[in-house]
Amino acid sequence: MDGEVGRHEECVLSDVRAARSMRVLTLSPSITGGGAERVALSLHEAYLGRGVDSRIAAASLNGDAVNAVQVPRDAGRSAWARTLLSPAWRLEERSRSAGDPPSLASRVLRVAAEPRRWARVARGHEDFDFPWTARLLELPTTRPDVLHLHNLHGGYFDIRALPGLSARVPTIVTMHDTWLLTGHCAQPFACERWREGCGSCPDLGRYVPIRRDASEENRAVKRRALLASRVGLVAPSRWLLSMAEQSGLLGKGREGRVIPNGVDVNLFKPGDRGAARERLGLPPDRPIVLVVAKDVRSNPYKGFDTLIEALEMLPEGVSDGLLLVALGDDGPSRPVGRFEVLCVPFTDAAEDIAAYYQAADVFVQPSRAESFGMAPVEAMACGTPILVSDAGGLPEIVAAGESGSVFAAGDSSALAIRLHELLGDGDRRARYSSAGIERVAERFTIDGQVDAYLAWYAELMDVRAAEMNGVSTAG
Repeated sequence: MDGEVGRHEECVLSDVRAARSMRVLTLSPSITGGGAERVALSLHEAYLGRGVDSRIAAASLNGDAVNAVQVPRDAGRSAWARTLLSPAWRLEERSRSAGDPPSLASRVLRVAAEPRRWARVARGHEDFDFPWTARLLELPTTRPDVLHLHNLHGGYFDIRALPGLSARVPTIVTMHDTWLLTGHCAQPFACERWREGCGSCPDLGRYVPIRRDASEENRAVKRRALLASRVGLVAPSRWLLSMAEQSGLLGKGREGRVIPNGVDVNLFKPGDRGAARERLGLPPDRPIVLVVAKDVRSNPYKGFDTLIEALEMLPEGVSDGLLLVALGDDGPSRPVGRFEVLCVPFTDAAEDIAAYYQAADVFVQPSRAESFGMAPVEAMACGTPILVSDAGGLPEIVAAGESGSVFAAGDSSALAIRLHELLGDGDRRARYSSAGIERVAERFTIDGQVDAYLAWYAELMDVRAAEMNGVSTAG
């Protein structure tokens, strides 16, 4: 037994030493933002905490981060373009809304700087014209051992550079949505055209929107780039990875793995409900239902209308005085029938987000589309009973009937039944709470997520080193 313990400790120390010798470059659209940006930043910070030489590159340095570098969005463009783009970006910084004079003037200058580029965008082509992408590995002072790419949409990355980048260093792409598989949309909902090559798109305005239907050409560009690349594809849910498998993107140097997103259980943890409510200025004795998402009321993916309809169906005595807290929305708070909606602006402060989970009686994720869902995991970690729809990867988060309940996406009647059951059953809420905390500890911690990524980085580095030394890695 002592020998086994000694060997285990030796392996752990070896893994730690290997991690500390890694140089990792993470790419993200911005430092702060939605769920994908939060995942990229939390991984980067966790790597630093383990002694990894980690850098994060972003198109927008809109938050504080150690070892952050700015993506040079205009590097490699013509002298004419750079001359006009410099004042265009200064005007954009002065803009306060999309249609104000500085914004309009900035747009005119950008079109004049690169008319061909914007003519293609007007024809419905996604914008991949970012020459700096091919030189991404030169951003840090020392070339990285591993390149980890997160959301590649958002107008900052040239997907056509992926084959060259992945040929130079081991590369992993984390899919936070389905954009890599489609002609433009981040979530196809019920549309199946991504299986056939897109084209005849039923919804050009769906995020990420395009102006005309060039969806078939857009999907083909991404598909050619991925098939010519040596990349590891990561999905946070089995549901999303299965879509990549069905698209034929895996195999021949493109392995896929499921690595669930994890939370920091030192931040997201159970707390005293009364103390949390007092801290947040919430009523101490009213039932509170919580929903969390950026722009939660207007985001078509999040199903806020389903939740409102479900609350309106609750019988008298259950919804009387109920408070629905919508965390992530700047809209006005208002009464709705027998309950009240309280809107709370979006925040990046994890301590404040955790306090809202701790203060709630029930957390609901009523999404119509969701690749994973960080909010329900955070809620479970805080001991909050959860209800989630069956959209996308959400059912993989909860052990239905043990650590939470699942209802059909868009079915307000089913959600109303689940809410009625849970709000009226304190024992069930307690069981869900305990089981949820345990499930997060087993499956969804940031430490587990980091372990999985660092282990795969090491594998990829070993394969490349063996190839450079002429050693076969087959079999």
